[in-house]
Amino acid sequence: MAPVKKMKVGCAGLGRMGQRHANNFLNHTPRAELVAVFSPDTREIAWAKENLEPFGVTLYMNFDEMLKHEGLEAVVLATVTSVHAEQAIKAIMADKHVLSEKPLSTSDEISQQVVDAATKKPHLKVMCGFSRRFDASYRDVKAKIDAGIIGKPIVFHGQTGDKRDPSGFFVQYAQFSGGIFVDCTIHDIDLALWFFGEENVVKSIYAAGVTAIEPGLREHNDCDNAVGIVEFYSGQIAYFYVTRMMAAGQEDQTFIVGTEGKLTVNQDPAINLVQIHDKSGVRRQIPQNYFERFSEAFTREANQFTAAVLDDLPTPLNPQGAVHAVKIARALQESMNTGQKLMYDEREQRIN
Repeated sequence: MAPVKKMKVGCAGLGRMGQRHANNFLNHTPRAELVAVFSPDTREIAWAKENLEPFGVTLYMNFDEMLKHEGLEAVVLATVTSVHAEQAIKAIMADKHVLSEKPLSTSDEISQQVVDAATKKPHLKVMCGFSRRFDASYRDVKAKIDAGIIGKPIVFHGQTGDKRDPSGFFVQYAQFSGGIFVDCTIHDIDLALWFFGEENVVKSIYAAGVTAIEPGLREHNDCDNAVGIVEFYSGQIAYFYVTRMMAAGQEDQTFIVGTEGKLTVNQDPAINLVQIHDKSGVRRQIPQNYFERFSEAFTREANQFTAAVLDDLPTPLNPQGAVHAVKIARALQESMNTGQKLMYDEREQRIN
């Protein structure tokens, strides 16, 4: 029997998301082989020495050197958002396939540079990892919308609710993240575009936010709770709520109202079907973080990206859609900070 062809992949960044991506490609993606990782952080390298190096993974503290690793075919970018675009373009120029954590950049103009670089090398697979598209529940919603069971979807309500982190991580990260809409709501924005139609043109954007528990966020023009509304020329509306102060755990919920029905995802968050009945009442546990909720989606994402590379299939996501999502997220952040409603013409050019 002929040996199975495996995609040789390197992972850049070994923080919270990078460690998970590295583990997925090492242990849960049968058609991929994790051959190299990069991090400039000595603590992350120490983690890799213990958890990756024993399995034959080569460790690098220089991204450019990792790109030269013999036989390397693809790169997964899980570094800080501010370097995603630069590293993606370097990898594309080095003829490597790219799977980048969201967003491609905190700037839609810079995100577009990644898409332009990829266009020049059409044989490469370049994808921005919007993990919710690989979640079984959201894939089922998309299939039901496409089948017309709720008629035309008119209103999208998306919530991303992170559990409160008393360590102050989100305050520190705010200087790099682009703001709460770019960092968190971008997942909901991507879903709205996916369900409504990615060709939809924005008519208006308005957002407001408050800082309830993390006053340090104000230094970065950010907040810990925000609401945004996006109106499309198609006659559809997307409403977003994002928070970093959930007490019980991760609470990500979605509602799609159509002309003939309604679909909901995770309306009553739960980690499983178990209910606890004790002296405090009846309750159930919920996921404690984003990855716990979407762990299977990340695994499916890794496997589908690998299949796209090895079998020369289209990537499940068009990178141009990632640019559109960043554009909307940045506009929401601007509206929140200025108090101004942003208006657009039918070519999605700013009017005001």
